[in-house]
Amino acid sequence: MKPYGNQLNLKKIFSYKNKKNSEKISIVYIKLIHQIFDTINISLLVLIFILFFLSFNSQRKWSNTYKNLSQTRAINNNLIDYISKIEEFYISELESINTYRKTKPEDLIYLDKLQEKKESLFKKNLSSFIEGFNDSKFQRGY
Repeated sequence: MKPYGNQLNLKKIFSYKNKKNSEKISIVYIKLIHQIFDTINISLLVLIFILFFLSFNSQRKWSNTYKNLSQTRAINNNLIDYISKIEEFYISELESINTYRKTKPEDLIYLDKLQEKKESLFKKNLSSFIEGFNDSKFQRGY
């Protein structure tokens, strides 16, 4: 059998159509793959932003907690200082009780009570008036 020119031409047409179809299919596949990668990239970006803001929120909460803990530690240190000073005072008081001895009536010294001078209000005012009068002799007005 002799091959006809049309048959060879037919093979070329089919191969050209096959090639065209495979190019269309490959372009569709490439567009689909690009769309999938774009979707994955966008979802990753959204996830990164969400985690970014969540980490800021947790960092803010941790900073507040740390500040409260620092204030509590400062208060506790002050309380410990006060407690140690009070303990030191009470221990010194307890030790000083043993150094003092109890007094007996023979150890006491009794003093006579001195009488207080009571000056009347009239005498007090009269004496201040007389002193003022005497001082006025040396004062001269304008």
